[in-house]
Amino acid sequence: MAEPVIDLRSDTVTKPTAGMRKAMAEAEVGDDMSAEDPTVNRLEAMVCEMFGMEAAVYACSGTQSNQMGVRAHCRSGDELLIHETGHIANFEAGAPAVLSGVSCRMLHGPHGMIDVPALVGKVRADNQHFAQTRLICIENTTNVGGGHAYPLEQLARVRAWAKEHQLKVHMDGARLFNACAAKGYTPKQACEHVDTVSVCFSKGLGCPMGSILVGSKADIAHARRSRKLFGGALRQAGIVAASAIYALENHVTRLEEDHRNARVFAELIAEIDGIRVNSMDVETNLVFFEVEPNLGSAAQLSTALKQRGVRINATGPHRLRACFHLDVSRAQMERAAYVMAECMKAGIQQIDAGGAAMGPYARG
Repeated sequence: MAEPVIDLRSDTVTKPTAGMRKAMAEAEVGDDMSAEDPTVNRLEAMVCEMFGMEAAVYACSGTQSNQMGVRAHCRSGDELLIHETGHIANFEAGAPAVLSGVSCRMLHGPHGMIDVPALVGKVRADNQHFAQTRLICIENTTNVGGGHAYPLEQLARVRAWAKEHQLKVHMDGARLFNACAAKGYTPKQACEHVDTVSVCFSKGLGCPMGSILVGSKADIAHARRSRKLFGGALRQAGIVAASAIYALENHVTRLEEDHRNARVFAELIAEIDGIRVNSMDVETNLVFFEVEPNLGSAAQLSTALKQRGVRINATGPHRLRACFHLDVSRAQMERAAYVMAECMKAGIQQIDAGGAAMGPYARG
C-alpha cells in the first residue's frame, strides 16, 4: 500500500478534524447579515475578549479581512507603508489599489519585519502633489520573511513612532497564534500595539475557511460596511464560525508541536549534501531552504519530491518552503526529510519540472 502524501505546501491544506466537523454539524445558526447568527456572535465576542479589543467582524478570508482593515484606515488616494515582502502588497491581487484606491510604499528590514529606522523619513509631506501617508501594515508572523515573529518591544517601537506621526497600524496576523507560541506573549499583549488585526483560522488552526478582523467599535463598523461592499456579507455562517470556536478551544496550544517539527526537519535536511538551510533561523512552522544551484533548481527538487509523495513548493529559482501543520505527524516529518535525502542523492538535474510556477507561497 502506497504511503499517504505528505503535504508541506501550506497550512491552508489542513482538513477539519472529527471534533471540528461535529461542532460544525451541530452549530446553531441564524442570519449573520442581520447579526442574528448566535455562533458568529459568540465567536466575535470570544475573540474580542481574547484580544482585548472592542469589536470584531467575521470574514471569508484573510485577504478580505486585511482589505477591510486597509479600508477602515485609508481613503482613496492615500498610501500605506509595508515591508517589501508583505502579503497585503504582494499576494492580494493588487487589492489596496483596486478596492480602496490605496498605494503601497515598500520598506526594507530583516526577516520581513519593519522597525523604526525603516520608517524614518517615509511619511509624505502634506502637499497636494503627494499621496497622504495613513497606515503602517505589519505581518506577524512573516511569510516570505521566513516565519519570524515580532518581539513585543519592536511592536511597541513601531506603534510609538506611528502615534508620533499620526498613523494607524494594521497587523496581518494570519499566523498570529504562531507568533504568540514562539515569543510567549498573548494576543492581547500583541494587540496593545495595533489599531486593527486580522487573524486567519484556515492556516495553523485548521479550519476550512474564515478570518476575523478586530479593532475599535468605529473601525469595525466601517469594516463591516466594507465586508458588504466586497461581497462578503454572510448568512448562516455559524456552520464555519463553529470551526473557529473549536480551533480556538482545541488547536492553539498544539502549535508548538508544528514548531518543533519544523526545527527538527531543518536540522535533518541541513545534513543533506546540496541543501542549504540555517536550522537556528527556524522560529515557527515555516522552513525556507535552498538547493545548490549547480545541482539543480527548486522546481526540479519540488517535482522529484512530488513523485515520491512529498509536496513542497518552490518559492524561487533555488528556494523552497516547507510548512508544518496539524496534518503532519513527527513520523511524516522524518519521512519527508528522508525522501529529500533520497532525491538529492539520486540527482535532480535530469528532472523536467514542467515549468513549475514560482512563488506559490502566495496561497498563504
